[in-house]
Amino acid sequence: MTNDDRIGPPLLGAERETLRAFLDYQRETLAMKCAGLGDEELRERSMPPSTLSLLALVRHLAEVERAWFRRVFEDPEAPMVWSEKAFDFQAAYDASASTRAEAFAAWEAEVETSRRIEREADSLDLVGRQPRWEKEVSLRMVMVHVLLEYGRHNGHADLLREGVDGTVGA
Repeated sequence: MTNDDRIGPPLLGAERETLRAFLDYQRETLAMKCAGLGDEELRERSMPPSTLSLLALVRHLAEVERAWFRRVFEDPEAPMVWSEKAFDFQAAYDASASTRAEAFAAWEAEVETSRRIEREADSLDLVGRQPRWEKEVSLRMVMVHVLLEYGRHNGHADLLREGVDGTVGA
C-alpha cells in the first residue's frame, strides 16, 4: 500500500469542521485501500458467490454520495449511477465489467458534488428531503449517516485488501 497521507480530524475542532474532517478521512481511507491495484485486483471478490470487491465498494459509495447529498439537497430525481431503479444500491456491487478509471471517476465526481453542497450550506441545520424515506433530514444527519457508511465499508475494504495482496493496516 502507498504511504498514509491522510489528514486526521482536528482534536479540538468545531462540530462542522470535525464532521467534515472525519468524512474526508474516511473517503481518503477508501482511496488508500485501493492504491496501487489494477482493475483485476480491484475486481477480486471476497467470497464467491458474493460480488463484494474493492471496486464494488467504490461504485457503491459513489451511489451513497449521490443518494445522500445530491438527491436529498439538489435533485431528488437524479438517477442512480449504475441502475435505472430509484433505490437500487445492489447494482453497484456488480463490478465484473467495471474499470478503476470508470468507478473512481464516478466516485470522485460524487464526492466533489457532496463537498460543494456541504460547503455552500449555511449550517448543518440545512434541511433536505430524503426521497427513499419521504422524510426531511438535516445536513448534520446526512453527514453522520454517510460517515457511518464509509466506516462500515472501509472495514470490508481492510479485509478485501488483505485478501488481494496481504496488505494490512490503516
